Amino acid sequence: MKIDKKIIKELSDYLDEFNLTELEYTEKDTKIKVSKNKISDSGQTTPISNSVKPVGSPKQNDESKLGIHVTSPIIGTAYHAPEPGAKKFVEVGKKIKKGDTVMIVEAMKTMNHVPSSADGVVKEICVQDGQPVEFGQTIIILE
Repeated sequence: MKIDKKIIKELSDYLDEFNLTELEYTEKDTKIKVSKNKISDSGQTTPISNSVKPVGSPKQNDESKLGIHVTSPIIGTAYHAPEPGAKKFVEVGKKIKKGDTVMIVEAMKTMNHVPSSADGVVKEICVQDGQPVEFGQTIIILE
């Protein structure tokens, strides 16, 4: 696989221009992730690896689980409740309707409500509160 170095350079420049620590670019079967070193509170730098890998289908673990998969519409951080200490949107065993909010995914300080794509009973919650999620990642499974 030949990778255009101009793309990597351009992505690296975007990190500085927009004050980002990480950026991901996907085109056809190539996924490029560029990130900066993070400086911890103690002043130590923590290297973050750059990786290029083929884009495949979702994790086999997700595919093998039967049920209706509700997926994240964006990359961000998943939250189970509208605010810390509040009642969770869904719990395992809870019956929900299509359109009910199942989680919030925060991206760039914007809270995005994720609606259920179908009626059903929550079989499994696949992400923990505060966990980063990818676009298309299964966040809950309905029966």
